[in-house]
Amino acid sequence: MQSAWTLLSWGPQGWLDDIAYGVFITVSLALATLPIGLLIGFLVALAKNSEEPSLRLAGNIYTTIFRGLPELLTLFIIFFGLQIALQKLFQLFQPDATIDVNAFVSGMIALAFVFSSYASEVFLSAFRAIPRGQYEGGYAIGLTDGQTMRLVVLPQLIRIALPGLSNLWLILLKDTALVSAIGLPDTIRQAIIASRVTQQAFLFFGLVTLIYLALAIISSFGIGAIEKAVKRQDFRR
Repeated sequence: MQSAWTLLSWGPQGWLDDIAYGVFITVSLALATLPIGLLIGFLVALAKNSEEPSLRLAGNIYTTIFRGLPELLTLFIIFFGLQIALQKLFQLFQPDATIDVNAFVSGMIALAFVFSSYASEVFLSAFRAIPRGQYEGGYAIGLTDGQTMRLVVLPQLIRIALPGLSNLWLILLKDTALVSAIGLPDTIRQAIIASRVTQQAFLFFGLVTLIYLALAIISSFGIGAIEKAVKRQDFRR
């Protein structure tokens, strides 16, 4: 039986290079999902904060669906459903067409939908925490709606929403583990493969535990630095 140091080494006899690749996939997926989820969440929050009833209804339906469904089910629906839908569409023009949906893209879309549904609630709470007088003050000095949003509302919105969004980032980082169910070689899937081949499940899942804790700690330091930067900007104003 190989020693733990051999199993956790680089090269043909070790699994550390495979685990490292899985960590790369995990972090890349989370970073790729974050801006998409933030953008969709912000737009949904705008819709829910709108005076137009149809927009509020659409925003509420969106958040109800993706907050109500289990994340894994959402992932399966996107991965398999998107593939079927695209295949049907392409077969209208080419009957023998076969479409394979990329697991990374499917995971990114599914996680972005879930993340945005929760982020929209954070943004909505931040919108409601900003006094109406802030908008009126922007209009009073001749700013347009877009300028008022960009120069007056958004700086305050970011500061108020940042703690909630920071928690959602940590949740997103952990939710990336779900993509192992659709074959994407993330950290969890690589650990599963290594543990099956070597029969050393405790070793590899213990390593993955330390990796996720390390990612959470690094994220906490990064979030802290961002919060300090935002506070410095507020102080300068």
